[in-house]
Amino acid sequence: MKIVIKLGKFLFTLPLQPSKLGEYVEMIKKMVQDKHRLLIVVGGGEIAREYIKTGREAGLNESTCDQLGIETSKINAYLLVNLLEDYAYPEIPENLKELKRFFGLGKVVVMGGLTPGHSTTAVGALAAETVKADMYIIATDVDGIYTKDPKIFKDAKKFEVISTNEAFKLAVEGKLLAGTYELDPLAIKIIERSKIPTYFIDGRKIENFFKVLAGEKVGTYIKSSRSGEEK
Repeated sequence: MKIVIKLGKFLFTLPLQPSKLGEYVEMIKKMVQDKHRLLIVVGGGEIAREYIKTGREAGLNESTCDQLGIETSKINAYLLVNLLEDYAYPEIPENLKELKRFFGLGKVVVMGGLTPGHSTTAVGALAAETVKADMYIIATDVDGIYTKDPKIFKDAKKFEVISTNEAFKLAVEGKLLAGTYELDPLAIKIIERSKIPTYFIDGRKIENFFKVLAGEKVGTYIKSSRSGEEK
């Protein structure tokens, strides 16, 4: 399968942990060995948030702060590319045209953000649409999408399946679980129009990636509200 994976901030916490990164490198290599084609999108993590916080406190505008996050995500991508060695294409795509060309060469492509105002989850959705992926996996530090924050509300319920219409409404109303802001309205709309099967999982557990690939129920399945789920 052609698979796009968005790796959230859980992998780029401070201080960075080489052994933890190594586990994900081995996971990616195993997927390649299983004949999957992979495109990995990484966020800026805690490092980017520190830059953004500093920028805001210094009075920088939001587009500049966004750019700080994008550049940091590219550094994270460059780190992962080099850890993957020959498994990865050596360059980081700067746009969707480069992404399509690099991906066509057969190696793992790793990328960060592209445009201010676009989350890396939205970038991942665009990337999945561009390469006509069979699956999009959004890996974060929560185990799914909830009706409300389960850390605060004991009656919060996790969605096993959520439509893009419902997810969009929750995102716009600010009701998604703290941490799932990575699933922003733009990302949801791209997932909806592309109709690519999308899974929101707890990426801290590497076994969850393989469970999704095996068709097991894990996390939350985001179902396009447009007619016909398959591409």
